[in-house]
Amino acid sequence: MNTIKTKAYGAKASLIDRMSTLSRMDIERVAPQSDEVLIDVLYCGVCHSDLHQVRNDWSNTVYPCIPGHEVVGRVTEAGSGVTKFKVGDIVGVGCMIDSCGKCSSCTEGEEQYCEGPVSWTATYNGYMKPDGSGYNTFGGYSTDIVVKESFVLSIPDSLDVKAVAPIMCAGVTTYSPLRHWQVKEGSKVGVAGLGGLGHMAVKLAKAMGAEVTVLTTDKDKREAAEALGAHQVILSDDKEAMTANELSLDLILITIPDKFDVNPYVSLLKRDGSIVTVGLLGPYKSPTNNMEIAMHRRSVSGSLIGSIKETQEVLDFCAEHSILPDVEMIPMQDINKAYERMMDEEVRFRYVIDMDSLKNEN
Repeated sequence: MNTIKTKAYGAKASLIDRMSTLSRMDIERVAPQSDEVLIDVLYCGVCHSDLHQVRNDWSNTVYPCIPGHEVVGRVTEAGSGVTKFKVGDIVGVGCMIDSCGKCSSCTEGEEQYCEGPVSWTATYNGYMKPDGSGYNTFGGYSTDIVVKESFVLSIPDSLDVKAVAPIMCAGVTTYSPLRHWQVKEGSKVGVAGLGGLGHMAVKLAKAMGAEVTVLTTDKDKREAAEALGAHQVILSDDKEAMTANELSLDLILITIPDKFDVNPYVSLLKRDGSIVTVGLLGPYKSPTNNMEIAMHRRSVSGSLIGSIKETQEVLDFCAEHSILPDVEMIPMQDINKAYERMMDEEVRFRYVIDMDSLKNEN
């Protein structure tokens, strides 16, 4: 079996050392099979979930952990059976690189909800549902990656390749619920949290014709929210402001990545309104108050990334509406500093790694 030597950055930590930093590693990729392409990674976005995974916050990390699921690169080799891509194409890879392909979710084009025995295969950290075998996958914090063509995305020519990477996660993770809950012209949409996901949610909802309200605890984010196109900014710890806006929103997309109390947001929903949590993969800080939910037939729901079809849709939608994430470019060698700044909420709004910095490292 032919292999490809690849430079990478990852965490070597055990389950005990949750605060491990990332360091240089050398890994081997299996050369492309007939339905796969080899991609020279040009840029890779830095997602808050990368930090959670490295620290084993979800108790499912497989080490060594090489993060990165917002990948933009150039095809350098295509398997004999590949028909969609050719050498030289600029392409993207998001959160998934495979799924069972047989269950109802997969056959209906919703691979992110794969019902197979291990669910979908994550771009890094192995199966979404580990089977105990220790099977692992390595992500985009690397110079090269091999991916099945059906999980590779076309990057529209009009999108800046230096900034497009976060659309593959932050973009589709917010686009998918906005489309599923049928946001349209005149919809009243709340976005709670204004980080990597939140700022994309504001841009996408506004482009769909919605009136967007940003909900934040940080008064210093008001100016940024308005610059992104928010019609209104509410400080969620201002009880008077929250009370004044009860029964005002059709949908609230919550992008907060850590535990929080969902109940204050419920009262902002109109009758039949929905809260959709996309940033938190775990329990809320406090139980939901079903009295407030039942009184106006409200719903509390969640959404997980997006399908391959939706990811291509959001890339095309962003091209059509001239939408790009707000990014800060960093070299690979600054990744640990970037993680520290993410924990301190100092980044606006998404880091992107220039992978030339790793390719040129001895």
